[in-house]
Amino acid sequence: MGVREALLAAQERGLDLVEVSPNSEPPVCRIMDFGKYKYQANKRAVEAKKKAARIDVKEVKLRPKTEEHDLQFKIKNARRFLEDGDKVKVTVMFRGREVTHPEFGTLLLDKVTKDLEDVGHVEAKPIMAGRTMTMVFGPAKSK
Repeated sequence: MGVREALLAAQERGLDLVEVSPNSEPPVCRIMDFGKYKYQANKRAVEAKKKAARIDVKEVKLRPKTEEHDLQFKIKNARRFLEDGDKVKVTVMFRGREVTHPEFGTLLLDKVTKDLEDVGHVEAKPIMAGRTMTMVFGPAKSK
């Protein structure tokens, strides 16, 4: 059908002539209510966004000299975050001369890893960046 004929047919029906596939030979057009089409497409996009899984990254900050009770409290929070389906970034911050002994931070992160292995897995191994050592845990796979 020619362009003029298609435009007349669309006007008779009170609809719009919309180009669907401009790159094909000849270009493909469709007669439709374009406003209604855009509205429905927007609704579908909003609905899909609602159903999409959203994963937040929560952070737990520690120091090399963090005492046992405080450490267990932080591990309990990290466990709760992992059970809720969030990722957990564990950060060990070094101050002053503590930075000369990164093995204390590694030992601390190993202890955290051992305590959280039933609810999460290590996504990023410990990395020293400046005065901080970070490690990322992801939630355990659902069975």
